[in-house]
Amino acid sequence: MADKKKSTDGPSPYTPEAFDAYNIPDYDTNFVHEAEFSEFAKALAAPENSNEDVSLSQQAPAFITALNDWRPVHQKVRGRRKSGGPRRRRPPKRGKDETREGFVYTLLKWPMLVSVLAWIIILGIIYIFTRLYIYFYEQFVTWRGTRQRLRRNLQSTKSYGEWVEAAKELDKYLGNEAWKKQDEYAYYDHKTVKKAVNQLRKLRQLAEAEESPEVENEGTVRAVDELRGLIEACVKSNFVGVENPRLYSETYHGTKDLVQTYTDEVNASLKFLLHTDQLSKEEKRSLFKHVHTNFGRSALCLSGGACFAYYHFGVIKALLDADLLPQVITGTSGGALVAALVATRTNEELKATLVPALAGRITACHDDFLTWVRRWYRTGARFDSIDWARRCSWFCRGSMTFREAYERTGRILNVSCVPSDPHSPTILANYLTSPDCVIWSAVLASAAVPGILNPVVLMKKNKDGTISPYSFGHKWKDGSLRTDIPLKALNLHFNVNFSIVSQVNPHVNLFFFGSRGSVGRPVTHRRGRGWRGGFLGSATEQYLKLDLTKWLKVLRHLELLPRPLGQDWSEIWLQRFSGTITIWPKTIPSDFYYILSDPSPQRLARMLHVGQQSTFPKLVFIGNRMKNERIVESARRATRPQMEEKTIQSIISEEDLRSLVREVRQRDNPVAPRLMTPMSKSPPNEAQPSAAFSKRFSDWLQNLNASSSHQSFESHPTTNEFSGDDDGDDDDIGYDYNHRRSSYGVLEEIGRQSRVFLDDSEAYDTEGEASFGSGGVGERDVDGLETDEAWDVEEEKDKHGLEEEREREEDAIQAFEDNDTHEGTIVG
Repeated sequence: MADKKKSTDGPSPYTPEAFDAYNIPDYDTNFVHEAEFSEFAKALAAPENSNEDVSLSQQAPAFITALNDWRPVHQKVRGRRKSGGPRRRRPPKRGKDETREGFVYTLLKWPMLVSVLAWIIILGIIYIFTRLYIYFYEQFVTWRGTRQRLRRNLQSTKSYGEWVEAAKELDKYLGNEAWKKQDEYAYYDHKTVKKAVNQLRKLRQLAEAEESPEVENEGTVRAVDELRGLIEACVKSNFVGVENPRLYSETYHGTKDLVQTYTDEVNASLKFLLHTDQLSKEEKRSLFKHVHTNFGRSALCLSGGACFAYYHFGVIKALLDADLLPQVITGTSGGALVAALVATRTNEELKATLVPALAGRITACHDDFLTWVRRWYRTGARFDSIDWARRCSWFCRGSMTFREAYERTGRILNVSCVPSDPHSPTILANYLTSPDCVIWSAVLASAAVPGILNPVVLMKKNKDGTISPYSFGHKWKDGSLRTDIPLKALNLHFNVNFSIVSQVNPHVNLFFFGSRGSVGRPVTHRRGRGWRGGFLGSATEQYLKLDLTKWLKVLRHLELLPRPLGQDWSEIWLQRFSGTITIWPKTIPSDFYYILSDPSPQRLARMLHVGQQSTFPKLVFIGNRMKNERIVESARRATRPQMEEKTIQSIISEEDLRSLVREVRQRDNPVAPRLMTPMSKSPPNEAQPSAAFSKRFSDWLQNLNASSSHQSFESHPTTNEFSGDDDGDDDDIGYDYNHRRSSYGVLEEIGRQSRVFLDDSEAYDTEGEASFGSGGVGERDVDGLETDEAWDVEEEKDKHGLEEEREREEDAIQAFEDNDTHEGTIVG
């Protein structure tokens, strides 16, 4: 549940300290390094279609650039053709092989385009009048008397605690409290939920009773095992509909009492399973890995929208104050700038930064109108890329990369970028796909709207701290043109199946309409059983919106749309703009006038307040989801296996081990001479052990043979015999105890002789774990911040890891035994 304590909040948007810029951390810090921006300028001015290999060039690099719809900043624009001069053919806007342009297509293209566009305009005008009808219907029919007074009290609150009290009062007046107490509802399986709650509570109480050492349950099924199986069955994404947004769309605050009880009971059971001593660490690890895969993760998605994106600051502040900010954050265009600020600052820094005084750092539109006109005429863009890069670097803490931001705060930043080539796939830059990419370059690329900012080159940070072009210097531009909300990519990379979308795009804001209400904003007409604007108004709105979508798809699929400014604009209305929870801050008409202007502290204060107010109704839903998700993630971190010193994999590398096994299995030649002889060669494509390891191992084998040569196979006639059946199972194979002990002594000696590989104090800490840095949120270290995706790479190896490791050790032991027992001694 969201935290309602005032002590967790940062400064309120309208308090005097919120307008003091000196309270913002690093407000006067200059993160600009001119050498880095000089490299960025060189990359932007690089010639197009260069064939020189930039990775091998030793001189000034000439970069390969993608086919660009806009010219670089300093390239001369072609003027008008002089009279009498040769006629220059313009490059085609569309490739010859993109469409089957026959006679009929050429004849009907423009008439069809004009007809469809005219019909779309007519439908748009009708849609606007329909929405006006619904607005006046709600104002003069739905909201009247006491209901209107309570609604105004709700909208005038300044903190979440005040909002909750006003929402409960409004729910009580509308009779929504009675709806909460009724279990039946068509949008979820209440019978299964009720049965699951009773079984979870019963099994958890029995398992807690069995925690005491006096209780003995040998030979019976333990309650903790049954609870574990039930949790694996219940903790899934939208289990029997308990995460259906409709369950939170009938009241202003809260949901069904049964759903809330189920969520709390699941949370209590997960905590018990995490801390109980009845399950081994490996059993807990397997349980929470399975639960994490089924339950998924949450992500906050910040849309584009030019200066409308500053409403995202209020959304972030509300989630941060309630301690519900997800770890995965994605931003596009203007939202990318906000996401970069969030991902590079800790919680305490953010609380002091998200204040109206932050407007002093938002200065991207500082040039006058005449400067804009001259730049647009010269370069085709309203803003200068180099200037924007300098001003953006403060929000990204200089040239910080995606990996560095993740290591500092533990938040996973994602930025959507679209290539200049209209047919190349988009990318979602993050610490997995582009760890060394500089954040400010990705933010600029995601904000490069045609006509506003020219496409830019992504930059990467090298090992020596310098920056250079990323991905062969290809040009990238605004991500909102294709993937404003990259849900598919988030699901692919981070198993995200619960999305919180803050949507402020002005061209789609008008078309968002919840005819049956939305999360935290129910329909109050006819006590929640009606439609917004009545059934006729909602039906007309839905029909017009679907018809508009149909005709926009006709334009796209028949390829009737031209490409003004060299850009395919067909996706700006047809992509998905919503998520599981969609937050739509309420804009005002003046926002359109200031859409390309820097906000004043007073305007930013209003945006912060409105962003918070629009997020408050969603916090109950988000809180119920996040509290169980965080238990699962903390359990995943707590149950990760630590690297043990004595295991064969921690002593030598896997390649060295495999090469060693190959050597000992070649029984026609002794092991030691092959390891000692410098001229010996392994078969093709096979890895050799390292020289240091070979030298140490061969010397040790010689000493071992000299000391143990008196032991022969005849003195232990039963050493190599099997006991039990011969089905091949490990538990059916018996070894002589003394010889088995000497075999494990071999592995221990390998570990001692190979200690040189682990003596790097800078790479490993005292516990033998890799150290990647420090810092982060609160007292967590980077190991605690490592995501499950990075660890899942190791888990895939560990899926059959225990069995494979056991088999490899047995193979190595058996190989040493065979050489020792059958050949007597190993010749040195």
